[in-house]
Amino acid sequence: MSARTTPTPARQYRPAPGSAVIGYSIFASRWLQAPLYLGLIVAQAIYVWVFLKELWHLVDGVFIDQEHAFTEADIMLLVLGLIDVVMIANLLIMVIIGGYETFVSRIRVDDHPDQPEWLSHVNANVLKVKLAMAIIGISSIHLLKTFIEVGDLGSPHAENTTGNDYTGEGVMWQVIIHCVFILSALALALIDRMSYHKVAAGEIHDGVAVSIPPAPVEPAAAEPAIETVRS
Repeated sequence: MSARTTPTPARQYRPAPGSAVIGYSIFASRWLQAPLYLGLIVAQAIYVWVFLKELWHLVDGVFIDQEHAFTEADIMLLVLGLIDVVMIANLLIMVIIGGYETFVSRIRVDDHPDQPEWLSHVNANVLKVKLAMAIIGISSIHLLKTFIEVGDLGSPHAENTTGNDYTGEGVMWQVIIHCVFILSALALALIDRMSYHKVAAGEIHDGVAVSIPPAPVEPAAAEPAIETVRS
């Protein structure tokens, strides 16, 4: 009889100390982005100050300085400017929170009642789509301000409301650029949707399982009663 041979255990791979140090150093280098997001917080504070100044300018022109009272077009342009500042601030918030969560470190606010709904499933693709939508909103505000100014473009009695000079070609390029923003957002949304693929247990998005609520179970139909026939 031949002697039974014991299987040789598989050799485990152990990384060299030098490569481990390099790997951890590269991984820790993500914290170099933290000052960038802190700088964006400072930029957001500056936008808050700009918003307050524009708001005071609007209040002063409507209620206080009656000698140079604002017209309806002036008020509309100032309000659109305020909305523009708010949308840029929203864009900054998405970049600060979403970028820090995606590329630097997790933000432990799972149990916080004010946690943004999109933060629970944020990733690079979702962040790009949301940023594209925010840029479209900002571009729409600027385009609307342009339309208010060029309503009487070419008229000999045209009044310059915004203080900017517009031409037909310039307005055309603004519309084209705005349409390019919309097409870019649609392309990003399509690419994000294509990253989903179905498996037996649900969907996978960027290698992460996405849970799908189970389909409702319809109640089984009642079996017809069997009548007994008496002979």
